Amino acid sequence: MLVGSTIGSGIFRSPAGIAQKLPGPLPLMMVWVAGGIVALCGALTLAEIAGVHPKTGGLYVYIREGWGRLPAFLFGWSEFVVIRAASMGAVSITFAEYALRVSGYDPALAPYSDWARYVAAAAIALTSTFNILGVRWGSLVQNVTTLAKYGGLAFIIVLAFSIGLPKTGGHFTPAAPEGSFALGAFGLALVSALWAFDGWADLSFVGGEVKDPQKTLPKALIIGTLSVVVIYLLANLAYLSIFTVTEIANSRLVAADAAQVLVGDWGVSFVAITVMLSTFGTLNGTLLTAPRIFFAMADDGLFFRALAKVHPKYETPHVAIITCAVLGIIFVLARSFEQLADAFVTAIVPFYALGVASIYVLRRTPGYQPPFRTPGYPFVPALFIASSIFLIGNALWDQSSRWATLGVFAAILAGIPVFYLVFNRRAPAQA
Repeated sequence: MLVGSTIGSGIFRSPAGIAQKLPGPLPLMMVWVAGGIVALCGALTLAEIAGVHPKTGGLYVYIREGWGRLPAFLFGWSEFVVIRAASMGAVSITFAEYALRVSGYDPALAPYSDWARYVAAAAIALTSTFNILGVRWGSLVQNVTTLAKYGGLAFIIVLAFSIGLPKTGGHFTPAAPEGSFALGAFGLALVSALWAFDGWADLSFVGGEVKDPQKTLPKALIIGTLSVVVIYLLANLAYLSIFTVTEIANSRLVAADAAQVLVGDWGVSFVAITVMLSTFGTLNGTLLTAPRIFFAMADDGLFFRALAKVHPKYETPHVAIITCAVLGIIFVLARSFEQLADAFVTAIVPFYALGVASIYVLRRTPGYQPPFRTPGYPFVPALFIASSIFLIGNALWDQSSRWATLGVFAAILAGIPVFYLVFNRRAPAQA
């Protein structure tokens, strides 16, 4: 679940944008290492909290228990109006573009650029159907696509190190050319890296449906996140084994270009199919996990109660899944990939920080006995929180992203009057 939700479009799209911002081998690898460290710090922290609160809704529950109903509601509100719809839109567009390419059409040209949106909408509808039919069906799709995408990346890495590296000797020097590093550019590149790493917290949303969650959730969060960090770092080293940083920056689909260099034209088709499986699995994982947030909120009285309904036959939160899918389809028909991806990262980071920071509150709760304790506490959670503050501050400081960031925050804060006027009166007091 964690690996399948994380490895999606990011590792295939983000390297070019990161190389444009940090045109040096060392800065490029630094941002991927930094993204991996940030994700791992978050996973290590949530592994402790998940062991104590293994409930459906995950991050929503952690924020509620640590900070109260309003912050928890704002997280769910943000998931509803921005986060999940933007995520599904960005991922499904990537799936659709590569589906068209495999079929022999160029999604950059009309009318195929419009077709991509319709194919993306159909993919959202299809994966929502799988997840309504039951967790077992959704998990089956997730397992198959996860094996395919991880195996596909591993295949490219092995070929790059065994065939490409002996020919080129790699492109690792000069490690940091003059002008290849700036703090502001590093922050913007880190946003792209975190888009690729996002998914490490999604497993927590289905915590209430995991067997032996006190043991399983911490292990899965840590092992899954480490698996993603390793494959991402190896993939970027593999790219540098074949291409210069400049060539990576000019390659929108660097994995496909790498495969073409290594094994010829059939490699492009292989990678395109891998990307399709990768993004389809991520989309499926999103629809398997995110509706559980709305379900948990509605069950608390903090959202529309209809969303808490469970299908009488399939025993899944079908109303929440359908709602999530409809919003994703609306977003994918109205926004571009870049707009969707940026909105997602901007909206999710503050709530990741709140969820991680809840550990400081929960550790002071009487009777708090987690089965797993975060190593390096309190520094590991603090590093994650500091990184989140840096990202938000950098996005507000940078003129190219400032207004989009403010727009996302305005949508989040719009939930405050909704909470007080509609849902606060319904919500039962939390124990």
